Amino acid sequence: MTDRSAPARTTVEQCLALRSDETCLVVTDDTREPIGRALYEAAREITDDASLVRFPPRDQHAEEPPEPVAAAMRETDTFLAPTTKSLSHTRARSAACEAGARGATLPGITDEVFTVGLDADYEEIAAECAAMLELVADADEIRVTADNGTDITFQPGEREWHEDTGIIHEPGNFSNLPAGEVFIAPESASGTYVVDGTISPHGLLDEGHTVEVTVEDGYVTEFSDDEVAAEFERASEDVGRDAYNLAELGIGTNVAVTDLIGSVLLDEKAAGTVHIAVGDNASIGGDTDAPIHSDGVIRDPTVYVDGEEISLPQPE
Repeated sequence: MTDRSAPARTTVEQCLALRSDETCLVVTDDTREPIGRALYEAAREITDDASLVRFPPRDQHAEEPPEPVAAAMRETDTFLAPTTKSLSHTRARSAACEAGARGATLPGITDEVFTVGLDADYEEIAAECAAMLELVADADEIRVTADNGTDITFQPGEREWHEDTGIIHEPGNFSNLPAGEVFIAPESASGTYVVDGTISPHGLLDEGHTVEVTVEDGYVTEFSDDEVAAEFERASEDVGRDAYNLAELGIGTNVAVTDLIGSVLLDEKAAGTVHIAVGDNASIGGDTDAPIHSDGVIRDPTVYVDGEEISLPQPE
């Protein structure tokens, strides 16, 4: 039987720094309820004002939760959201943080990711984020290449870089857990990137299986993989071209992640990787509101900041 108590305590005590006078809301779905309940029990050891709410799993990442759940998130001091599909890029999560709640989403969390990914020194991860942020914060151009054929250039424009440290101690703070990345919603991008790590709906790609994505002026024009393309075709039925928006560039800073395991939540944080997302980015500084946000992880990239190669964090 999986012991979820230790990672639950790390989440509530180190990452969230929950206090006895605060409310804590755990938002979960039918599939992730065991992890949700472990977090609820850890919160109950600290505060008498902890709650657990559950709803049916959503069909897509970034799909909104039921309105009563969104309303509860806006009214709490702290929240934790272990769910099958990500709530990170939802209006519900953004509105909760704008109202002063601090919290974390744990999208697609599994027992393996929970027990491995939360066994980390989050102060060290925060230091890696700060160092990377200093390198990229004022960049006019970011270029990412890799031996697999990746060669894509991003224009950050006036948009702000963010860090996902796992330290969620101040009102309005937000993080994914497991954490460890520096990311931006770039204003535009052009080129090709080749995912050779993890991507939905496949999970961890088999050796020799890659997904090539062509980008022109900030929009994806082609996916080489039929199953990936089908996910975006379904999303585009509602929002059209916005589903193909080049949404995010992220750099992994979690030095405790030594191997990719097939979970985007954990693998995109792995030190020495880059991830690129397509779809929604309104909640991270962009202006595209779409019912999909899909990340692809690239192994062993080279990153150039205004023409100068930078060193990426490496696994311990």
